[in-house]
Amino acid sequence: MTPKIPQVQASAFCVPSRSRKTASFSIALAMSLVAGVGLAYGQSDTEDEDDVFELEAFVVEGSIRESLLEGVAIKRNEYQIVDAIVAEDIGKFPDNNVVESLQRMTGVQVTDRAAGEASTVSIRGLNDIATTVNGRNIFTASGRSVALQDIPSSLLNRVDVYKTRSAEHLEQGIAGVIDVKTQRPFYFDGRKSVLATRFINQEQEGSFDPNVSFMTSNIWETDAGKFGALINLSYAETNYRDQSVTAGAMVPFATDNPPPGFTPYQRIFDTAIWTPGLEQGLPFAAGSTLNFGGEEYEYVLSRDAVFASDFTGHRERSAANLVLQFAPDDNSEYTFEAFYNGYRNEGFNSLHFSFADWWGGLSDNPAADVELYPGTNIVKSRENVGFPYGFQSGDLTVGTTDSYLFALGGKWDVGENLKLEADLSYQDSRFETDFIAMRTERVHSEIDVDFRSESGYPAWNFGETDILTDPASWTVAQLYDNSNRNEGDALEFKVDGDYDADWGIINGLSFGIRYDDRSAAESDRVLDRGMGLPGEVGYVPFLGQNLGDHPELAYQNYGFFDGNTDVPSSWLVADGQYIYDNHDEILDLYGLPDTSTHQLTENFNVSETTTSAYVVADFRTDVAERRLDGQIGFRFVDVDTDMMAFDLESKTWTPGSTSTSDLLPSFMVRYDWTPSFRTRFSYGETLRRPGFASLNPIIHYFDDVTNIGYGTASGGNPNLRATTSKNYDLSFEYYMEDAGTVNVTLFKREIDGLVIDFRNKIIYDNYDYVLSQPENASNGKLDGVEIGWVYFPDDLPGILDGFGVQASYTMLNSSQDVPETDLAGEIIGTRSTDFYGVSDSSYSVVLAYEKEKWNSRLSYVSREDWLNNSEAAQFANPLGVWRAPQQSLDFQFTYNVSDSLKLTLDATNITDEIYENYYVYPETHNLGNWLISRTIAVGARYSF
Repeated sequence: MTPKIPQVQASAFCVPSRSRKTASFSIALAMSLVAGVGLAYGQSDTEDEDDVFELEAFVVEGSIRESLLEGVAIKRNEYQIVDAIVAEDIGKFPDNNVVESLQRMTGVQVTDRAAGEASTVSIRGLNDIATTVNGRNIFTASGRSVALQDIPSSLLNRVDVYKTRSAEHLEQGIAGVIDVKTQRPFYFDGRKSVLATRFINQEQEGSFDPNVSFMTSNIWETDAGKFGALINLSYAETNYRDQSVTAGAMVPFATDNPPPGFTPYQRIFDTAIWTPGLEQGLPFAAGSTLNFGGEEYEYVLSRDAVFASDFTGHRERSAANLVLQFAPDDNSEYTFEAFYNGYRNEGFNSLHFSFADWWGGLSDNPAADVELYPGTNIVKSRENVGFPYGFQSGDLTVGTTDSYLFALGGKWDVGENLKLEADLSYQDSRFETDFIAMRTERVHSEIDVDFRSESGYPAWNFGETDILTDPASWTVAQLYDNSNRNEGDALEFKVDGDYDADWGIINGLSFGIRYDDRSAAESDRVLDRGMGLPGEVGYVPFLGQNLGDHPELAYQNYGFFDGNTDVPSSWLVADGQYIYDNHDEILDLYGLPDTSTHQLTENFNVSETTTSAYVVADFRTDVAERRLDGQIGFRFVDVDTDMMAFDLESKTWTPGSTSTSDLLPSFMVRYDWTPSFRTRFSYGETLRRPGFASLNPIIHYFDDVTNIGYGTASGGNPNLRATTSKNYDLSFEYYMEDAGTVNVTLFKREIDGLVIDFRNKIIYDNYDYVLSQPENASNGKLDGVEIGWVYFPDDLPGILDGFGVQASYTMLNSSQDVPETDLAGEIIGTRSTDFYGVSDSSYSVVLAYEKEKWNSRLSYVSREDWLNNSEAAQFANPLGVWRAPQQSLDFQFTYNVSDSLKLTLDATNITDEIYENYYVYPETHNLGNWLISRTIAVGARYSF
């Protein structure tokens, strides 16, 4: 149950309540809500609770200040620790998409900026987030989550980020819950229509892309009651270009004084001599040695390759939202909602790749061609690397998503004390991808390479300026061709109730049940399956003809990496779009059957039913003549999962099933020391269910072909249990009269049963195998502090009037215990590592300035480096791949031509950042560098 506050009158926004009462509020009195003036939140006086409302929706008319302070009002009103973003105007969220708006919220970090947008959200360093729309759990295809960037910001009324959880909230999502609230007709007093257009330029790509939305809403008072209807439509196109240069993985080489049987600077492949996949990698101090037949010889570490990616694409997103509302009287309300989200994307990767590890064709003085980092055995640069093999690849991925949601809900006041809500919803979502790629190859005469040049990025050349753009220099090689289809649906029914009680200190009781019937399936098609091709699974056809004989296949890029480093600026690859458009012609060229033989094969399906029930008691009392209130509750969750997986080798289906039950407590208490200063404490337990694909019961066994004494195996794990977390939060909040808030929150997460890839020795068919599969084999903890500040007074003198600031700082500390196993699957110890995706600190600062005719916002976001992922355990570099610190500077400007017409100008990534990653040690173990576009957008919004 959301806590209630006394009803006041104003005009800037309206808030429908469960009792069907609506109110219009002035911004002045809304600020008194924020500051506590007139609320008596810290006073012992008892308010009249017969006339109350709940903060369900806001309608703001174009003010940054109102938007920020109403977010503060939501934070204050909730029992839970929650931050909110309220749309600055109908159809206007403050950024290109929801994800970018969230990055300025306290405790929220955003990563994976690519393809013209940011795509990954973390709350306090964790990205396991449950996403709901109007309180309903949503997903894409066979996944358990939805991509927030697929939800158009023009549809939104507000977004709430819950960092703590009541038992009445969805149990999933260790990091938190993001609840997206869309517009509804009863949020408006009468007819309202808004048309918004924006044109966004991605600097690296060059075009201006349209983003158009239209919303119209109206309500009618009839003899049968109040009726409302709303239609919201959105369409957006994006043309994008991302460019990256990468120094490859590290491997050991002999020096110019090689051991017997080796030549100078020969690559050492034999893993009996060195161990790949070490946590810290091979030693890289000068003079480090390896044992060759009982004798120590020095080695050097160098890269196996260098490569560059020029990734371009075109994306379209369309969305539609229909809402019908009917209130026959003051005690009941019915809402029908229908959503459609569509996604179309064509992404083309022009890949240039060259090995840099060949030891043949060296100069007469090879040591002079090798430069080491001082005090290390790491190669910084090499000249005259003879006869390196290289390839180019034109890779086209075509993806489509269609997602539908239909829902019917009702609210009823039953007597004076009981309110009931019921909701029935159905979702269906399908995601399909087609991938086709063609490689061309050649052996260059030589390569000169600096793995970290003066620019800070890799640089290389082949000594011949036109070799990369001459079709006659390339041989058409392999063809890759596959497709995937993931689909899912769900039927959900839930009932919630709130009872206003008067049982001593217990003043409210919330209860509810939820039933969710979910199914998902995955299918795929690969080129070598079911087509009568030679060879076993893994066969890749090879053409072996000169690209100059097929000029229609060639595609050339230009202006690569903006001259930021000395790498080729142009090269030829196979034209992925031509290959896709002329699919049968290409298959015939390779002597393959045409596309009529292409059939997707279902390889996995799952059905899962979730039944949950909760009860939450609200309590209130006075301590030292100040209010102390809160909630205590329990949520019971029962999950039954049945699955079937198709084994390609045996051509049989393998079943699997699992059942789990969890009882999750929650407790929250608030104490108002003064009308402006509050403390909260929260304890709750949440969980994360394993992804459906991780439950696949099929195990694939591979024989011992190298006489190491055991075979290998891999697969999913139907016995995976949910990862659970115990969550502790303590916050201190100060609310400034008519101005904003300062809050400090201490938090801790104790996480049990983290899923990791784990090697374990098993016996199958009387033979030893080392099985790699996901296991709940790790535990971890995360703690930290976050500080938030919103300050937007309305009485500053002179030119300062209209100035406001929003700032946040988050400090995190994480550790995860991971069992270590040797190559034979024996546990040899435990190591402690950071969580993936957790920066030690991050901060954001937003400076806003608002006048009667215009407003502007300058935003800066920064986060420290973080462990992003682990490299494959096949190389000599450290396993951990870190992202370097990232920053972003954005700007927004709005000019009010009239009350109805507003013009906008927005810019992102103003400083034109180049992002980097590296293996643990940034100065010597650099890895990748990618250039992200600046964007500039102009727009207009007309309301009537």
